[in-house]
Amino acid sequence: MNPISRLAILGLTLTLGACSVLETDKVDYKSAGKAPTLEVPPDLTQLSRETRYAVPGTAVTASSFQIGQLATQSTPTAATSLGDVRIERAGNQRWLVISRPADKLWDPVKDFWIESGFLLVMDQANLGIMETDWAENRAKIPQDIIRSTIGKVFDSLYSTGERDKFRTRLERNASGGTDIFISHRGMVEVYSSTSKDQTVWQPRAADPELEAEFLRRLMVKLGISEEQSKALVAAGPVSQVARIDSVNGQPVVRLDDEFDRAWRRVGLSLDRTNFTVEDRDRSKGIYFVRYVAPNAEKAEPGFFGKLFGSSKPDSAPQKFRISVLSQGKNSTVSVQNADGSAAATADAQRIVKVLADDLK
Repeated sequence: MNPISRLAILGLTLTLGACSVLETDKVDYKSAGKAPTLEVPPDLTQLSRETRYAVPGTAVTASSFQIGQLATQSTPTAATSLGDVRIERAGNQRWLVISRPADKLWDPVKDFWIESGFLLVMDQANLGIMETDWAENRAKIPQDIIRSTIGKVFDSLYSTGERDKFRTRLERNASGGTDIFISHRGMVEVYSSTSKDQTVWQPRAADPELEAEFLRRLMVKLGISEEQSKALVAAGPVSQVARIDSVNGQPVVRLDDEFDRAWRRVGLSLDRTNFTVEDRDRSKGIYFVRYVAPNAEKAEPGFFGKLFGSSKPDSAPQKFRISVLSQGKNSTVSVQNADGSAAATADAQRIVKVLADDLK
């Protein structure tokens, strides 16, 4: 067979192979260094350089996760704690409560991400926050015979068009232990013109199952066995959904949770929905947050441009306070301006809706 024929067959096989997506038995992340330089909303960091991730464990897919849940739910008295590790659950949110001081957990949690192959772009122990770079889950790419045979040579031809990053937040709790939250942020590459000759990156919804899987793996790092970690993640009570209400004419979110639980849930929701938490005052129940509007010159307004309904948003960051007030077993979440005054009704309505949707 002549070289031209071989190349033609190879090209056809690669094209056909890329048409089918098969699940694999692992999560396989790779940073987006070789991807084309694309427009990224200014509130997000630029995709980082080449780094391959090979995270051990089972597949992070909806089907496999549900199978694990069903298997665990067959035991009606499944535990939610083991040793000094407990998992809390509210709706699709989960977090760890560990009876160890935060300063004793920081290094093990940092090692967890590094040992998994991730690069940390934020490592601030004083804030209790660490964050990975943007990476691609290569397990979503077709694992056909062509890719398995020549993948090392032609791997750059394959791309999912999605990127993920993870934020881990450690916070001391009232009992002297530590709450650990892992939140996911996702981006998807979309066409920005009808001719489909340009693309931009836009935020996509957070994946609670991916968050749960990395919480499970972190538990294994902290001494829980694989099977025990699966049981703990699948178990746990689900609180009532959040609901939007009004207090003195201002929109608020109502939660049927006492302060500690409401505080944790709101903090995780803020991490998920792309707000940047600059500071927090637990004693007063206040998160100090900001968001950066995307550049109006870009082809599409990003997540926050759509959130605040402006086609030409101001590029300067806007700052708010998110207040969590509790009475007994009920809590109210409201939105304030940076100076503590009531936020404009339109802004408060939009932010409250985003939080309520995520808290369900």
